Amino acid sequence: MTMSRLSSPKNPLVAPETDVEQTPNTRLIPPYNLILYNDDDHSMEFVVQVLCKALGYAVERAILFMLEAHTSGRAIVWTGSREVAELKLEQMRTFHEIRERDQANLGPLHCDIEPA
Repeated sequence: MTMSRLSSPKNPLVAPETDVEQTPNTRLIPPYNLILYNDDDHSMEFVVQVLCKALGYAVERAILFMLEAHTSGRAIVWTGSREVAELKLEQMRTFHEIRERDQANLGPLHCDIEPA
């Protein structure tokens, strides 16, 4: 409990003293992970490009995430609020790889969000 001096008889512009109990009513929002999954369709170069363009990562960091997904099957590439995770997921899904040899559209990377 804190005491707050808000007024005095000498200063009529200030409110009278009151007891103000300050209880933290802060509820933490659970974080969400943006997961990149390994797949056999997309090139490693494409994955790195998407991580750089969609998430703003430096090439070196994007390579580390790509290698983690490639070797372990998945990589947590971003963690934060659900709303921002959904936005970043959609941003990553806007990129589609076109295979050079037959011009096939390989679609977006396999990624999703989940509670952290």
